[in-house]
Amino acid sequence: MAFELSEDQLKTAENELKKYLPMSQQVYGFLVIRNRVRSDPVRVLVDRWPQFRVIMCKPHGEQKSDLFKDALLFATDAAVLEEILSKSSVFDWSKYFCVGTSVSHTEIFKAVASAKGVPCKRVAKCYLMTLEDVSRLPPVDSSGISVSSLDESHIGLVSQTWKFGKDDVAVGLIRNMIANFPSCCVLDAEGKPVSWILTYASGAIGMLYTLPEHRGKGYAKILVSSLAKRNHALGYPVYSFIEEENAVSYRLFTNLGFTEDPSYREAWFRVNEFQIFQ
Repeated sequence: MAFELSEDQLKTAENELKKYLPMSQQVYGFLVIRNRVRSDPVRVLVDRWPQFRVIMCKPHGEQKSDLFKDALLFATDAAVLEEILSKSSVFDWSKYFCVGTSVSHTEIFKAVASAKGVPCKRVAKCYLMTLEDVSRLPPVDSSGISVSSLDESHIGLVSQTWKFGKDDVAVGLIRNMIANFPSCCVLDAEGKPVSWILTYASGAIGMLYTLPEHRGKGYAKILVSSLAKRNHALGYPVYSFIEEENAVSYRLFTNLGFTEDPSYREAWFRVNEFQIFQ
């Protein structure tokens, strides 16, 4: 029903997914980085090869903190997607998992979950914001500001302030992001981060956060611009997902030249969410 791609096939899949942008952005971005950087192990599965209709990136889950490493899914055929979700063993519907995919697949996930008698909740619905021309970023004045990268000593701080993290369950995800993908932060006089932004394994930039007492100083603008330039220099796609209700971030990214695709929304679905915080 679904089989895993080899290293050589991953490169072909990357090129194929490029044809479906922006809808394939997240899985495409993941493969762009996966074909260049080795981070946490992930299985990439398709329904058939080479003309796949469903492709998904499924992280290995060895401990509880790994549950925050979302699966990513792109499908061109809704019927095939529903069949895979219903009949294959790609996902264990008796356990917790989270999937990022098109909001257009909402009814499929709800229907399959209902048929299996398990709770399924959409936890986020986001705009896809892309920066097509990094050279057109507006000038940003960072004089007198110490801009650096996050390191392992900052994992706890980032985890505690992330809205989707609770206790220590997001630590594994954030450790992988800081260790393997670009990040930017503003440091205070004591060398401690007061504002930061990270790159997900899919290449999306996010987890943007500024400590309340340091807001209103333009740090977010500096960090988004800096990380966008860094990721572009590495050959990564430059994009972000902004929750529909987050007007502040939407305005920030728009002012920096990011554009929304009005025809597309990305969503995240959690199955058996209660299990992750037990």
